Formats: sequence, C-alpha cells, structure tokens
Amino acid sequence: SSGINAEYGEGELLLAPGFNIPGSMDYQSYHVYLDEELPPETPYLYGLHPNAEIGFLTMTSENLFRTVLEMQPRDTAGGGAAGMTKEEKVKGLLDEILERLPEEFNMMEMAGRTEDRSPYTVVAFQECERMNMLTSEIRRSLKELDLGLKGELTISNEMESTMNSVFLDRVPGNWSARAYPSVLPLGAWFADLLLRIKELEGWTTDFALPNVVWLAGFFNPQSFLTAIEQSTARKNEWPLDRMVLSVDVTKKWKEDFNSPPREGSYVHGLFMEGARWDSQSGMIADSRLKELTPACPVMFVKACTVDRQETKNMYECPVYKTKERGPTFVWTFNLKTKEKPEKWAIAGVALLLSA
Repeated sequence: SSGINAEYGEGELLLAPGFNIPGSMDYQSYHVYLDEELPPETPYLYGLHPNAEIGFLTMTSENLFRTVLEMQPRDTAGGGAAGMTKEEKVKGLLDEILERLPEEFNMMEMAGRTEDRSPYTVVAFQECERMNMLTSEIRRSLKELDLGLKGELTISNEMESTMNSVFLDRVPGNWSARAYPSVLPLGAWFADLLLRIKELEGWTTDFALPNVVWLAGFFNPQSFLTAIEQSTARKNEWPLDRMVLSVDVTKKWKEDFNSPPREGSYVHGLFMEGARWDSQSGMIADSRLKELTPACPVMFVKACTVDRQETKNMYECPVYKTKERGPTFVWTFNLKTKEKPEKWAIAGVALLLSA
C-alpha cells in the first residue's frame, strides 16, 4: 500500500525549502530518497536567515574564549599587562570606576522641585530610586574591596567574588542583581551605565519629557510604555483597561527631532533581529547578510483604544531587553508587513533594546 495519498502529491509540495515531497514508493526507497535528497542543515531549512547561524557561531566562539580566559592562571593579568598582578589590575580598575561613578540622585531635592505627579514623572522617580540602589551597591562593594586589598579588612567571599569578576571583565553578581538584564562585559556595561545616568540627569532637570526617549535606558521599560497609556487615558477620559499601544516607525533618527509629540512619545535605541526595517517601503524586510541586529529609526509610540487599533497586515513583533529573550520580554509592537506574519514568526523576528 502507498505511504502517501497520490492526491496530496499532485503539484509541487515541499516538506522544507528545497526538499520536495516524495512520490509513492516503498519503505526502503524512502530511506534512499532521504539519504540522497534531504538538504544539509542550514538556517534556510528552518525558515531562518543565514545571519542566525553567524550569530550562533559568534556567541559560541565568545563563550569558548571566555572559558579559556577564566581557566588561565590568575597571578598575572595576561600578555597585555605583563608583570601586573591580579590585585594590581583590580585596584586600577576599582579606582577608575569609583572616580567616574556619579553621586546618587537627591530624591528629596527632586521632590521639592516638582509638584507634578504625572505618569511620566512617577516613572522618572522610580528609575532614579533604582539607579541609586545600584550605584550605592557599586560604591559600597568597591570601597570594601579597596580596604581588603590594602589589608585593612579581611577578604570575605563576597569581596573575592567581586575581585574575580572585575579581573575577568564580568559584572559582579551583587551588581547585576540590582541592575537591568545585560549581556555586556564589565567595561561596556559601566559605559552603558554612565549613559543611563546622564539620560536620567537630563530628564530630571525640569521633568519635561525628552524629545526622543531612549527606551533601552530604563530599568523597567514597561513602566514607561504603561505611562503612555495612562497619560492618554487621563487626557481623553478613556478607560485604561481598553488602552493599547500603536507604533509608527518614522524615517528619521534621534538628531532630527527638536520637540516631543503632543501625545505619546518618540523612542529610539531599538534593534531588529531576524529581519530589518525598510524605511523606503515602511515595512519589515529580509535581513542583509552579516547585518545581525540593524538599528531601527525612531518610533512614534502612542496609545489608542483597542477598537481603533490597526491589525491588518501587521506582525506582532515581541520586544526584548537582550538577545537572551525569554524573561527579558517587554512588550509587543505591531509592525507593518507585506509578507505573511507567519514568515517573521518562524524566522524569530524580534526587537531588542540591546544589540
């Protein structure tokens, strides 16, 4: 008896890209057909772009080299700093971080400068409080470690863990527990932290919404997106539980905006993985080879009621904080597409707040 109904074999049917459905044949012939015709495993076979394999191999290589680095003897800092002991290198990095770390936000002084308690102002206060908790822990742990390196304190397990992390260019666990999800090494992570603090300092000067908001700069981006819904609902007296976000991708970049919108917010700092945004057509398009996470133009995020939400020819694109995705999920942005949304879903297309 035939294994496949002949009616289903009429015309060109594909089990996978480049792999035609076999005709009617016996069991052994199916084995031969699979051995001879099944294409090699490539991203195309699973509906992914070749960039997916490049990204995977790059990440695997980085993990391999980091493991090799961690297995090296720790009495010296390696070839780039020959002759420098582990303690000397850590002391140098420790002093640099403490010198560049800004003072904490004065919450009492900030509260006295504004009587406005709009949703955006509440978000600003929450972000400053969380930033204070993080910078306070960084300063405390590094000062303790400094005393330990001088011999004025006994090196505890926590201090040794912090020292090893700083030496290996990793974010210490007690810092990351109070911080935001990130896959950056310590040097890049600290530079990113300073940019976040600068962004908050600019916002809290007069608590006026920035022309373009750096969405990735928040500990909790969901709170800002929710504030857009709350602010619009209050202004128009709409029920909050009926509010949704509408996203329009502009053709401009951050430098092109001189003022914030009347409603909603312009946001920047998003990257697309698995595809790219084509500004010419105003839709999602296939990635270019070796462009793993191309930056997206500024997006105009505004709120509307669910019955006014546009859903036709839209891909529900998930937004994540990092490439790890999973628990770093933020929101879902509806983006215009000419292709079927299923194509982008299979390709794993998502927006990232960190490239």
